[in-house]
Amino acid sequence: QVQLVESGGGLVQPGGSLRLSCAGSGIIFSICDVGWYRQAPGEQRELVAAITSGGANYADSVRGRFTISRDNAKNTVYLQMNGLKPEDTAVYYCNAARRRLIYWGQGTQVTVSS
Repeated sequence: QVQLVESGGGLVQPGGSLRLSCAGSGIIFSICDVGWYRQAPGEQRELVAAITSGGANYADSVRGRFTISRDNAKNTVYLQMNGLKPEDTAVYYCNAARRRLIYWGQGTQVTVSS
């Protein structure tokens, strides 16, 4: 059974940093496309960052502030978020895709507020 478990969300002030983690079981991240998505209240889920065979790519709104990385030994994907803004507030979801199979984590809340 495939499980993706996110952690690291929370409440942070504007300008602060958080690191999200996504631990995978029953799946090997090194052979998957992996990514982070987010969904704010009343909004559609959007891609934040991803690692594919072509490398890392980012949404324009986070490029230069967020960094996605993968630790194959730990089978974990990270999202380092710096310079957080109130508009980054959302539930963040980990995603892994292999061929036509797509898996999602349960999500972790990130709230940026003073």
